[in-house]
Amino acid sequence: MTRTLIHWTVEDYHRMIASGLLAGRQVELIDGQVLEMAPELPIHRATYRRGVKYLEQLLGHQAVIFSAAPITLPKYGEPQPDICVAVPPESRYDERHPEPEDIYWLIEVSNSTLAYDLDEKAKLYAKGGIQDYWVLDIVNTQLWVHRNAQNGKYQSVVRVSTGTLTPLVLPSIVVEVARLLG
Repeated sequence: MTRTLIHWTVEDYHRMIASGLLAGRQVELIDGQVLEMAPELPIHRATYRRGVKYLEQLLGHQAVIFSAAPITLPKYGEPQPDICVAVPPESRYDERHPEPEDIYWLIEVSNSTLAYDLDEKAKLYAKGGIQDYWVLDIVNTQLWVHRNAQNGKYQSVVRVSTGTLTPLVLPSIVVEVARLLG
């Protein structure tokens, strides 16, 4: 007898949430699987909160900054990146989560989940069409920049610990790496 894993769709996941089945649980939908999220340490929260405040100040009305909020990826994904920089206005998300065409770039903050964020999350975001994905590596004080998703894989992955970055879709913006790393 062959057993197969059930792949839940975003619609299935929303029905589970609406029914209360997932109430009180910290979960996200990753590639059709409902997974528990890693516990959050204070340094993790503090790092993404500082990043959100910095990006809100830097970007002003050019973007909407979401923190620890879901995004919807085609068919089988509704992860909760630590920071999502999205197309304004915020009211466009009153009835739905940001989708790939709404997303300027995503940032995950990694304290204990670096391998997962660099591998599985990177594959999920690349497959979902996210063109600019950054991972803040707290332990090693560096930033991993994934760009140009093609065929479910990022064509460019670079690691930086100083200097500045320019987001792909907002070329007039200069992000100070040190400000994100805290």
